[in-house]
Amino acid sequence: MTYEILTGLIGFAFVTSITPGPNNLMLMASGANFGFMRTIPHMLGIGIGFTVMVALVGFGLMQIFDLVPYSYEALTAASILYLLWLAWKFANAGEPETQGASANPMNFLQAAAFQWVNPKAWYMALSAITLYAPTRDITAVLLVALAFGAVNLPCVSSWTVLGQQMRRFLTNSVRLRLFNWTMALLLLASALPALFG
Repeated sequence: MTYEILTGLIGFAFVTSITPGPNNLMLMASGANFGFMRTIPHMLGIGIGFTVMVALVGFGLMQIFDLVPYSYEALTAASILYLLWLAWKFANAGEPETQGASANPMNFLQAAAFQWVNPKAWYMALSAITLYAPTRDITAVLLVALAFGAVNLPCVSSWTVLGQQMRRFLTNSVRLRLFNWTMALLLLASALPALFG
């Protein structure tokens, strides 16, 4: 991989990782509701889970979509249904203190597993492999995955910090409820490109 291609890959990883999407919106909501420290497992689950996903996509999962034409549409439908459920959970979330033990941020395994039903994650992984590892040889695929691993975690962490900073504004239940409803609507909006793309 040439220096120019590597620079392009890092730029692609940065832009796709820092822009709004289901992961970043959920991290902002988690930062606002639970704070930075309690959201660390969620952030690590995204960073590591997505890196593994990119590698597995490069090592052969893309071929499934070629062999089974409707598998991508089925995955898209499942992803959108899951995002609808998450949006409903966001919209109906109360203050963490009033929810007791049931109020917990997403854990590492949940966040890693979420990558497999996240439409934006699929777009990012498929596009990255297609553009930067078209031959799908082991070295190229691992380089793409590692580039995303290095760039993704700082990007998603910035959304958690943003959410945490918003806690100062979300000091009463009305503002918190409005914030949670806004996050739910934005999460639904993030699914629109997958639905109409």
